[in-house]
Amino acid sequence: MKKLVVIDVGGTSIKYALWNQQAQELTNKSKVDTPRTLKNFYLKLEDIVAKFDGEELDGVSIAIPGAVNQKTGVIGGISALPYLHNFPIKSEIDKRLNLKVKMENDANSAALAEMKSGAGKNFHNVIFFVIGTGVGGSIVLDRKIVHGTHLLGGEFGMTASHHNKRLSHVATLVHMAELYNEQYKKNLTGRQVLERAHKGDEGALRLVNLMYRNLASAIYNAQFSIDPEVIIIGGGVSANPIFINDLNFAIRDLTNRIGQVPMVPQVIAAKYHNDANLIGAAYNFYQD
Repeated sequence: MKKLVVIDVGGTSIKYALWNQQAQELTNKSKVDTPRTLKNFYLKLEDIVAKFDGEELDGVSIAIPGAVNQKTGVIGGISALPYLHNFPIKSEIDKRLNLKVKMENDANSAALAEMKSGAGKNFHNVIFFVIGTGVGGSIVLDRKIVHGTHLLGGEFGMTASHHNKRLSHVATLVHMAELYNEQYKKNLTGRQVLERAHKGDEGALRLVNLMYRNLASAIYNAQFSIDPEVIIIGGGVSANPIFINDLNFAIRDLTNRIGQVPMVPQVIAAKYHNDANLIGAAYNFYQD
């Protein structure tokens, strides 16, 4: 029976699970806080894999931020975890885990999952925005992921946005909540600030609307650059219908203000939400 440890490295937490290839399902799901140093990152991976010592494993598959070069094992680009980048990290992980290891960009992993059996299974040309601590993305044309010349295809979080900040810093609930907490001396989550906005909190409403406007602009530009059939929102926020509804309202508002727009981007939620990266990591491991 084929089993695999799948790991999703995020800026705030590392999610992990056991994947059963025969049953096509995740079990033993859990998560830990993401370490702040490379040394502790390696130790955390070792701890996670050790939890499955009793299983006959085919290997470990990791969804991870950045421009993942699957041939060299180097992660280029930048992310919320600077210690991951620009050296042969995979070879070190291989030695420490003593198992076959594969890696892919986290948003591309989500795209693999959604295109094979999720919200994108009936489409050929799709853009993914995966929203967590930052904004990841993936471009799928003719059902193939576009990695790009520098492996930066779909890195929408790197695009310029409000006040010359990267989209990742101005279009997520995490960073929006940080702004709110800093301005109003609170300690709320993004979801809590979103709820306050819906109850009429003017400060929350101002920051939430700014977040939606930044994300709507990025989606609008992506639609008219690549012209996909649909744009799929992934990450934890995709499970929140309030977020998806408000984002669609912001997109319609933007297109109305621009005027003479031939279409409104169609935005839908991912099927697998927070599990997409884990499932996609498994698909990436076995797809060869």
